[in-house]
Amino acid sequence: MAHSSNTLTVRPVNVAVVGLGFMGVTHLRAYLKNPLARVAAVCDASRLPVNGVLSGVAGNIQKTDDIDLGPDVKVYRAIAEVLADASVDLVDICTPTALHPAQVMAALRAGKHVLCEKPLARTSSAAREVVALAENSPGFLMPAMCMRFWPGWAWLKQVVTGQTYGKVQAARFRRVSEMPAWSRQGTYAGSEMGGALFDLHIHDVDFVNYLFGRPAGVSSAGVVGSADSIDHVVTQYDYGAGLVVHAEGSWLQARGFNMSYTLHCERATVDFDLARGADALVVSQSGQPPQVIKCDGTDGYAGEINYLLQCIAGQTPPTTVTARDGMTALEICEAEERSIRNRTPIQL
Repeated sequence: MAHSSNTLTVRPVNVAVVGLGFMGVTHLRAYLKNPLARVAAVCDASRLPVNGVLSGVAGNIQKTDDIDLGPDVKVYRAIAEVLADASVDLVDICTPTALHPAQVMAALRAGKHVLCEKPLARTSSAAREVVALAENSPGFLMPAMCMRFWPGWAWLKQVVTGQTYGKVQAARFRRVSEMPAWSRQGTYAGSEMGGALFDLHIHDVDFVNYLFGRPAGVSSAGVVGSADSIDHVVTQYDYGAGLVVHAEGSWLQARGFNMSYTLHCERATVDFDLARGADALVVSQSGQPPQVIKCDGTDGYAGEINYLLQCIAGQTPPTTVTARDGMTALEICEAEERSIRNRTPIQL
């Protein structure tokens, strides 16, 4: 009881969301539902609310509903205005990848906490500069690696760490999507955003690192798209004898999105397939009927945001995902890109 009463006395974290595209709107919805947060401001160069109402955005499937932010939300066109606002505690950066390093560093220098959409930067060298500043700043920086918080995936971390079904012998991850609308329309150059490798596959790269640690090397094959970016990738990760891990990421799917994983453990096979809906997660053990596992939570966006808000409220730096994790994911992705382009295994 004491814990819940303490939570109620914590002042909500004042949040500014910068970049009001599909992901910015997704984050806004999570903040509006979380009592630990107050949306104090929004910022976008062109797309802004009118009388506190932000019109819905079009994703790959359908237009989202409008969002009523209320009459008190501040509206800015430039991030410098956000950073000059002393009332803002947390800056949530959902702008194009190329803008992330400069914006994150400016926010940290302004004393703000920062949530940055993935990837943290387009290159690991840029990310390294960001991490060096973050580790010496009063504000927390957390990259938005949402799969660490996704129902069925957060559960998997516990299973692997606790060896619930024995050691993992082989693991496969798959994340496939149609080409994003912004890429099809040429809104951003594919190479500028990094293609499917850096925009989509990076989630599984990060999760593989989360489960098994940094691999010794990678061996990748891929499809290079018209913008000279990697639009399809299959990678084998080197963890030595006794553990086989590979992942596939693609923008080549004709329609829709799917993500899945299969882990063969000593005593069970654990299988997640988004296409199965409510029955996505299944555990199969020899001689027993398959067991459907139900996991709490709605999505990883709400999970990561709630976690960071709790860290800020408790003045405790994030540990479930760190700025350094965001940099490591980029280092591995860059190794995969070199492996694809040079047609050779790459050591890390």
